[in-house]
Amino acid sequence: MGIVNVTPDSFSDGGRFYSPQQAIEHGFALIEEGADLLDIGGESTRPGAMPVSEKEELARVLPVLEGLRECRAALSIDTQKPAVMRAALAAGADMVNDVNALQAPGALAAVAQSNAAVCLMHKQGDPQTMQQLSLYHDVVEEVKAFLQARVAAAIAAGIAPNRIVIDPGFGFGKNLEHNVALLRGLPSFKDLGVPLLAGLSRKSMLGKIAQLEVNERIHASVAAALLAVMKGAKIVRVHDVKATREALAIVNAVEGWSDD
Repeated sequence: MGIVNVTPDSFSDGGRFYSPQQAIEHGFALIEEGADLLDIGGESTRPGAMPVSEKEELARVLPVLEGLRECRAALSIDTQKPAVMRAALAAGADMVNDVNALQAPGALAAVAQSNAAVCLMHKQGDPQTMQQLSLYHDVVEEVKAFLQARVAAAIAAGIAPNRIVIDPGFGFGKNLEHNVALLRGLPSFKDLGVPLLAGLSRKSMLGKIAQLEVNERIHASVAAALLAVMKGAKIVRVHDVKATREALAIVNAVEGWSDD
């Protein structure tokens, strides 16, 4: 999954692809690098980010969805807002990627009324508070329990299990110790019976481990993506598609991974 941030303030590439044309060109470039899926977002969810109005978010993402509609990759809309979900799905989005796990009023119905896939993510708090809320007794079991409940809620709302993906939410209300424990514990998420997405690309946990600034984290991000896939992730959400695909090809050739 290649990342297309149509925002001025995302932590890694904020502002670089803010105009619709820049974002569309970036999307096509990621497809050429080997992306199977593009995740298009118009509101940053980095720690400290300020919320964006529904109108502004729609103005950012709808032209990009329109411009990428005929590309050969699937399109995901990264949003928490049910109205943005509905508009994006009507514009051709194939997936909703919701950091709020469809907890907003109307979000479950917005996805259930479509044929789209959905990614349910775990987080604590919101961008303004999440880094002060990293409190867990057992982060792996607590994140699993939350995601299990959200999967059940989605199924009860009419979303078929084969449309559901889960994301443990690396960095979203979790400190370095929690993030490392989650990465180590990824194999246990297979118990939930749905595919797992891991988003580790360029995140602060990698910078803390390897003492790297954001723009220096490509190699660390590739290593984290490899670990995530080897531990069961079926989708990795990345900025550096080409480097990640090349590394995965080498490991796949040696390990002979299947698609089960």
